[in-house]
Amino acid sequence: MPLHHTLTRRSFLVAGGMSYFGLDLASRVAAAPVSTELRTVAKSTIMIWLSGGASHIDTWDMKPDAPEEYRGSFKPVATSAPGIRLCEHLPHLAKQAHHLAVVRSLGDHRRGTGDHHAGYYYNLTGHAPDRTFHQLLNARTPYPTDWPSMASVVALKRPPHPHLPSAITLPHKEGAPEYTRPGQFAARLGIEYDPVFVDGTRERPLDFAVPALSLSGDLPAERVLDRRGLLHALDAAHRVAEDSPANRDYSIYQRKAFTLLSSRQTKAAFDLGAEPEKVRERYGKGINSTSMLMARRLVEAGVPFVTVFWKGDRELDTLCKSGGGWDTHGNNFNCLKDRLLPEFDRPFAALLDDLHQRGLLESTLVLVSSEMGRKPKIGDPRSGGQGGAGRDHWPACQSVLLAGGGIKGGQAYGTTDKRAEYPDQNPVAPEHIARTVFHAMGIDDLHAVDREGRPFHLMEDGRALTELF
Repeated sequence: MPLHHTLTRRSFLVAGGMSYFGLDLASRVAAAPVSTELRTVAKSTIMIWLSGGASHIDTWDMKPDAPEEYRGSFKPVATSAPGIRLCEHLPHLAKQAHHLAVVRSLGDHRRGTGDHHAGYYYNLTGHAPDRTFHQLLNARTPYPTDWPSMASVVALKRPPHPHLPSAITLPHKEGAPEYTRPGQFAARLGIEYDPVFVDGTRERPLDFAVPALSLSGDLPAERVLDRRGLLHALDAAHRVAEDSPANRDYSIYQRKAFTLLSSRQTKAAFDLGAEPEKVRERYGKGINSTSMLMARRLVEAGVPFVTVFWKGDRELDTLCKSGGGWDTHGNNFNCLKDRLLPEFDRPFAALLDDLHQRGLLESTLVLVSSEMGRKPKIGDPRSGGQGGAGRDHWPACQSVLLAGGGIKGGQAYGTTDKRAEYPDQNPVAPEHIARTVFHAMGIDDLHAVDREGRPFHLMEDGRALTELF
């Protein structure tokens, strides 16, 4: 049965942004894990998720020799890495390409469904969608028996941080409440390994703490610490049977909420205004920019896994038939050139350079992923065909970017055919990417226990792409 988060996600996670983060982030660096192997082990992972399905053929796997109805109007340019050419509209990233490994041969056409929910699930967990995804498509909500996200596996397997949560997601949880995207939760591991979701808005991109404080009306710490009053408010909001599993989960949410709300330094921890102005200018002013800057602060503080889900722009929904993100069913080229690529290019390049300059890139794995690629042949019938200049969903082929965490920069792994329709050399699937993340984080033991105390193996398929390291 579906796992509904109605109790939870506004009451706890709105409080959640108040957070474990009540401390000086820059002064909290997690100790390196003990490893018996002579290899670099990343302390943290930052995953940037380009929500909607980023076009691989227009960005990092361009095909300038393909027919025009495939290649489009963009041109590839040389970068700081001899083996990598990127889109001309990624000038900042081109200067940081020596840090990048581009995996171009990722595809899931045999087991995916072609819709967003299955794409989220497969790429966030490394597990192929089961038959319920094929039956329900985008109506398939999260189930308690789902496989856990990579973030939750890291939260389970890495030693807990003494003050901060092990997995943090910002600036939002993906999906409207009634159709929450599967794959981003701990599911069968139990909610104690769920990421803490922190809200941010396009209107106030520096104020990550503001939505979180709304639960208590921005009360002073003394009022927030009135636990009896808060308990009464929470209990009135959601009452469950004493012996039910939901009550057990609710108690966990309450405990976490109290821990979050009890910090007197929450606002200071999320005050991006405390960052030097020159640093903030390098990243840019928008919510996706400030989210990447916040991700750097959190890994600097020792958080093991930080996810940045791209925050869409409602203006693009009409302009690109995209839902506001990278799902460019229409007007693909103008939307990428004028809006999406510039909004990604500057802060992501700044993040890579910032991590490098601070000596954090070697200990931080950076991953850019998405739920699918886009159809190489231009023209989606739902948005005017070839004249609409859009690209449809294309789970058969996509690319991901990796950097840091022991990855050798300046390389491309795998190839696609001459039209970027299907993987050619060294084909891989999302389970290979998940295994690679776990390998980078020093997670070799993938045994776990589910919510009911039953042992299981977290991932049987795939292998780490050790050639990248």
